Parts: sequence; C-alpha cells; structure tokens
Amino acid sequence: MKKILLPFVLILLISFNLKAQEKLETNDSYTKFQVRLRAIAVVPNESASIDVIGGDATITNDYVPELDLTYFFTENIAAELILGTTQHDVKAVSTVVGDIPLGDVRLLPPTLTLQYHFLGEQIKPYVGAGINYTLFYDENSGPIADKVTYDNALGFAFQLGFDFKITDKWFFNVDAKYLLLNTDVTVDATSALGATVDADVDINPFIAGVGIGYKLF
Repeated sequence: MKKILLPFVLILLISFNLKAQEKLETNDSYTKFQVRLRAIAVVPNESASIDVIGGDATITNDYVPELDLTYFFTENIAAELILGTTQHDVKAVSTVVGDIPLGDVRLLPPTLTLQYHFLGEQIKPYVGAGINYTLFYDENSGPIADKVTYDNALGFAFQLGFDFKITDKWFFNVDAKYLLLNTDVTVDATSALGATVDADVDINPFIAGVGIGYKLF
C-alpha cells in the first residue's frame, strides 16, 4: 500500500510545487506601459528682476488637459513623460512707469520624471523627480511693447501622486508637480519707452492634476 501511495504523494508534491512557481512568476509580471489623461491647474509662483524700470511680474493661472505616458522598468521603478501646453497672460507690475500689460505667451513644457511606485492592492502612491524643457511660443506683445521674447529654458521637476485602482486596467490618478523654471525675457518697448528692457523671470509653477489612467500592456 505504501509503495502505491508514495508515487502518488510525490506526484502531488511536484504538481503543487509547479503551481506555486507558476503563481510566483505571475506575481512577478506587471504592466510595462500605462497612459493617463489628466485635467491640470498650472499655478505660477512668479517673481522677476526687471532692469531699468524695476518692478515685478505677474503671470496668470491656466487650466488645460494633459497627456502622459509611463514606462515601468520594474514593478517599482518607472519613467513618465508628460505633454501639454498652456497659455498665460503676463504683466510687469509696480515699475517706475506703472503696470505694463505684456500680452500673453504659450508654453510647451515636456517633462520627464523618474518615479518610485509603492506597491499596494488598491492605492499605489509614487514620488518622482526629473527634468523639464520649456518652449515659449506664439508670443503676443500686448498694447504697449513692440515685441516680447522669452528664452527657452531647462529646469527641474519634483512630483508626488497616487493611482487608485478601479479595475485591472483602469485607475484614477491624483498628481502634483513643482517645476523650477526660469527664463530671460526681452521687452522691446522702443515706441512707448524708448528702450529695450531685460528681465530675469522665475515662473516656478505648481501643477495639480486629476485624471483617469489605463494600463496598456
């Protein structure tokens, strides 16, 4: 009887071991690509040093959609690229000649962050840091300046957020970023002031977003 049961027990043990290994391998698998669509608020924390006329700068907030793509190197380590564009009204304030509206400008700030994702069943927090390169385009100089030029700028980005699982594929996302962003601005005000004015402007926007995400493959 023992000789009959022993092979049967061995077969069961081997089968159980194979199933356990298969389950372990399945747990090690993870989605490498995911995409999110967010609604974001971009809130500049601006300040400026303005030559000749002195004063400071104000930059309006903007609210836009934003798309991001995330690639996971491991279950915890990922890289995220965000794409979106914003438009802001700009004004020089408290100068020796008063407040000067400087029209508006569009920003295209592709941002790449390296993230660490904490594992969880329902909620997965993450933190990240990376770089940002902001392109300024479609400048409108406003009613006083002849021309306003912004230098494209490289900056740093810091990030935190979390994903909330809805289904195996879909999730809800909350995200916050802070960008260290500085640009040199040249205001050609020859017609109105008889001078060209340079300014060193810190934009440093806080970006808050909520959205929906999908695990691709």
